[in-house]
Amino acid sequence: MPAAASLAPTDAPPAISLKLLPAAIVVTSAIPLFGFEERLVGYPWLLVGLIVAYFVDRELMRDLGIIAAGLIVVSTVSVKADISWPNFFLLGFVLSLAVAVPFVLDRFVFRRKVIRFPWRGGQKWQPWEKSYLFAVPFLGWLILPFYFIQSGSYQNWPAVSEPSEVLRLFIGVNAVGIWDELFFICTVYVLLLRHFPVLTANILQAIVFVSFLWELGYQAWAPLMTIPFALLQGWIFHRTKSLTYVIIVHLLFDLVVFLAIVHAHNPGVFGFFLIESPGS
Repeated sequence: MPAAASLAPTDAPPAISLKLLPAAIVVTSAIPLFGFEERLVGYPWLLVGLIVAYFVDRELMRDLGIIAAGLIVVSTVSVKADISWPNFFLLGFVLSLAVAVPFVLDRFVFRRKVIRFPWRGGQKWQPWEKSYLFAVPFLGWLILPFYFIQSGSYQNWPAVSEPSEVLRLFIGVNAVGIWDELFFICTVYVLLLRHFPVLTANILQAIVFVSFLWELGYQAWAPLMTIPFALLQGWIFHRTKSLTYVIIVHLLFDLVVFLAIVHAHNPGVFGFFLIESPGS
């Protein structure tokens, strides 16, 4: 049986149910936790969601508890772009822990195999999947430099010029991109999919995904991009059942993110973008 076979329950969950209330409370706790960095608001709101889930559905409470554990781990540090050596390793450790803790809870505490990382979807890539791999960097090239420069959001990332700094920025951008898929898709989305239809589970995970990206630096009008991106990543994963594919898509996008940030900070370095760097 393919590894992705457990992505959804056997019986299709109802479109509307009381379960939606505690799930919505838990995922929206990401808004104060990451969007506003208000832990004194986010943690109690998270707890309220788990308490409501206890009275609504115990299995849902377990899954939301696993998600909550990951959110709490991530919230212990700031995820704002900082490529100093101490923060580089600290953030790497915390984000790794945020994936490991839910996995351990699912596999060894609750003795299930809900959280999986299906590197192979068990089927050949369809023509649309191959075409999309070309569309992603093209759309990124078209949109991202305009977004970063016009909104000023490129300043949420450090200016880099030294080879060590450039390398750390490149590794950091791509490592966080891979982590996004491991946590938001393979953990949050998959757990929610046990209780909700695809569209509902996808919208719920996107709330957490976009809130995290906001703290990371995708601010101003970035949600016009990050919301569709988060929803597309969830939908594509559901269609392909392939973690490898969604990571490739994300890394192609993040390659352009990296180039656009370097371009915005360093006039004249890259001449292939449609918009000039500030100060050119």
